[in-house]
Amino acid sequence: MTEKKFQVGGVLYDRPFKIRRLNHFGISVDNTGESATFYRDVLGFAQADTLDVQKTDPGPWLDGVPDTRIFFLRHNSDHHTFVIMPRPWVEHMEPPARSDITVNQITWQVGSLREVVEARTWLAELGQKIERYGRDPGSNWHTYFPDPSGHTNELEYGIEQVGWDGLSKPEVTWPWLNGHPELPYKAEATELAEAVAEGIDLTSGYRWLDELPKTYDVGGILLARPFKPVRIGPVSIFVEDLDAAERFYTERLGLVKSEESTFAGHRVLLLRANTEHHSLTLLPLELRSVLGAREDSTLLAFGVQVGSYEQLRAAKEFLEEKGVKLVDFPQEIHPGIDYVIHAVSPDGLVIQLYYYMEQVGWDGRVRPKDERRKVQAGVWPETLTQLSDTYGGETFWGPLG
Repeated sequence: MTEKKFQVGGVLYDRPFKIRRLNHFGISVDNTGESATFYRDVLGFAQADTLDVQKTDPGPWLDGVPDTRIFFLRHNSDHHTFVIMPRPWVEHMEPPARSDITVNQITWQVGSLREVVEARTWLAELGQKIERYGRDPGSNWHTYFPDPSGHTNELEYGIEQVGWDGLSKPEVTWPWLNGHPELPYKAEATELAEAVAEGIDLTSGYRWLDELPKTYDVGGILLARPFKPVRIGPVSIFVEDLDAAERFYTERLGLVKSEESTFAGHRVLLLRANTEHHSLTLLPLELRSVLGAREDSTLLAFGVQVGSYEQLRAAKEFLEEKGVKLVDFPQEIHPGIDYVIHAVSPDGLVIQLYYYMEQVGWDGRVRPKDERRKVQAGVWPETLTQLSDTYGGETFWGPLG
């Protein structure tokens, strides 16, 4: 990095932004309706909104597409933490750099609108390709750009929050903007006041109800499944050039390398955005066939944390009863996570379910390998002894359901 420093909220950094967390993640699939049913009804994501691209962008690229809707799903109060898009439409609108890229966005949250705007200017000055920037459904201001392999990354600020009533903003208020504003910009509260003054009914937005029978006792609350997603990440992707990817994510985006492991003679990099051990796993493409992953996708897995070890054990039994395929990946792929389930969705995406993520403190050191919990494949103890960072890290806010 250069010696120039940038003020980010009064603190000097090597870049004019600071990533706080993985905010949301998107995939491109052949049948969005089938995929949404799995992630919603089986895994427990809530449906925040849908957008039918047949209405907004009709054309021959949608011929034969079984479901033309984009699904915005969430596990918390963020408008969306998981987005599912029709693959033929994505390939028409924003053709991926590689035919096997099924990741349509890896979205990182920064702390302010100023960071989003200044990041775009700074990245462009470095010669970084900027794909687009502006504002989309969910209200988040954003800047989109690719990593060296072509995976689209997004920096965002200000994603819409869905409250106790479960209502998203009405579609008429969706801020479709291609471009960034002059700063400072008006607050969202001002925008909502203007909408009311224009006669817009703010209670006319989308509200989805989970109507599945709620019979499972999850921490004293009756839910439709015996577990609750409480956090997303890590994202695990295959890249063409591991060194180039490491430079991009650490030097350009400011992620920190927590650890490097080795599997089948290849390096695996674990990077973090905050105190979690890792929010991004980088693997060389050569490991794709070794791990038995999909040859038509650069995505190995997408992580979803559940609320407890008890929930994770219950999730394993629940998924097996549902006939969901479970696969095993070696521990070297996910150091910092002990017990884990890898569930294969109908679209072929592997969901990495876990309850524990090692936390990294002020000194930036991860736990030594010989001090980590020893996990025996296929053995699930009824209870575990606590670690110093068990149930540490990002906390789920609000009721479980």
